Amino acid sequence: MCREKECCKIDCIQFILAYLSAGNKKKNKDSFTIYSFAFRRNVYYNTRAMKNKLLLIKPDKNTRVLPHVGLRMVKTAVAVFICLLIYSLRGYEIGSGMPAEAAVTAIVCMQPFVQDTKGYALNRLSASLIGSGWALLMLLFLMDFPMVNENQIILYAIIALGVLAAIYTAVLFRIPDAAALAAIIYISIIVGYPNIERPLHSALIRMLDIHIGLAVAVIVNITHLPRRKNRNSVFFVRTKDLVPDRFSTIPPAVLFHLNSLINDGAKICMMSEHAPAFLTLQMSAAKISAPQIVMDGAAIYDASENEFLYIETIPVEYTIQLKKRLDAIGCSYFAYTVHKNKTCIFHHGKFSEQEKAVYEHMRSSPYRSYLDSEIYEESDIVYFKLIATDGMIAGMEAALKGILNEGHLRSVIRSQTGAEGISALYLYSAEATNEHAENVLMWMLRSENATLKPVEMFAERPYRSEADAMRLLRRLGNAYEPIGFQKKNIKNSII
Repeated sequence: MCREKECCKIDCIQFILAYLSAGNKKKNKDSFTIYSFAFRRNVYYNTRAMKNKLLLIKPDKNTRVLPHVGLRMVKTAVAVFICLLIYSLRGYEIGSGMPAEAAVTAIVCMQPFVQDTKGYALNRLSASLIGSGWALLMLLFLMDFPMVNENQIILYAIIALGVLAAIYTAVLFRIPDAAALAAIIYISIIVGYPNIERPLHSALIRMLDIHIGLAVAVIVNITHLPRRKNRNSVFFVRTKDLVPDRFSTIPPAVLFHLNSLINDGAKICMMSEHAPAFLTLQMSAAKISAPQIVMDGAAIYDASENEFLYIETIPVEYTIQLKKRLDAIGCSYFAYTVHKNKTCIFHHGKFSEQEKAVYEHMRSSPYRSYLDSEIYEESDIVYFKLIATDGMIAGMEAALKGILNEGHLRSVIRSQTGAEGISALYLYSAEATNEHAENVLMWMLRSENATLKPVEMFAERPYRSEADAMRLLRRLGNAYEPIGFQKKNIKNSII
């Protein structure tokens, strides 16, 4: 039971991070609303898993990977070096400024995105004005009334009132994020009393130190080395390399990195083994505009328009043969069709215990339409899905060996996430492959830009932790915006 609670705890943390990233910016509220809906769906799935005592994936704790030296780390070190260099050039002396204050400001303000750095810089600037202002007023007051120094408790009480004034001022001006920082700056100045002879000079020096750190942090973060971007490349990424399973949403850190690449102009196409419902759930907050390959290569789906651009269905004659064979061996099955750009799922036969467990787990999704009736005659079937225990599913595939050997159908066995000991046999058209869908999608995209070329970004090993997904996206970023000399031709690569 603790494992399920831990999973829900992780979802709550992801939700909070998404909320903090949205902040008070109106442009982020829509994506936050979408992400919060995905969060509720994910918590719902995990809650049902707790109720049904289904197996949830647990990250491998034995995995030990050295952390990546990111660009933010490098920029932070560069900003600190510049701050120290500025004070060295000024001929640093006692009383002329503390380089540590500027360096600390640069470290705090250095954020992954330029917009965040500017926001932190404005908060820090507001805090410095409020904190320094109240410190100056308090120092002048204490110097004009030296009798206060005779009672240490009264002195401390007056200094504490200054903290209250600094925090209240920040809240009054509707900048609560700067409240704590304003109080810290106030204390850092007032703590020198009574050894401060020139209060105005001390306050101005402290403000100058902070402004130097702010300016350096913003300039370093917005400065980019000239690098050529591969805008003519279409990067194909599998969803299973970014999320642990089909019921999980993309982690916030991975989401931010993915969106930053897309906002920078990278053309990224997601490839999913499942129907668009899972892609919608997993990538609801991702700003993906390119069409996506879904259903293990059987369809191409445009999430922005909620439209299927291409569907590779099973030919009618083979559908009829397959239905007869399944009825002959007494197998019930799900049949996936697409009707008016909606995924419709029919069930044929009597529900088995395994089918009912999976069906009850998935039927309430708003992205799927389970129909308790016979398949429409005019409906073309995209694929069949047979569900059974791990031991029985191989026998089902063997029973269909005669039809599969004809070469017109393709079969895949996958374990069912959240259902321990249960697997599913998927039956597609032989033409329904990721390679074929990739070629079709590139043909569509090249109608607008003939120079586009595909680049496959696949992980070498299955997803084990969020670090694996981040590593893949960093490699994608290096391929999109390489450092140094660039080769003329970019070959398809699996990394």
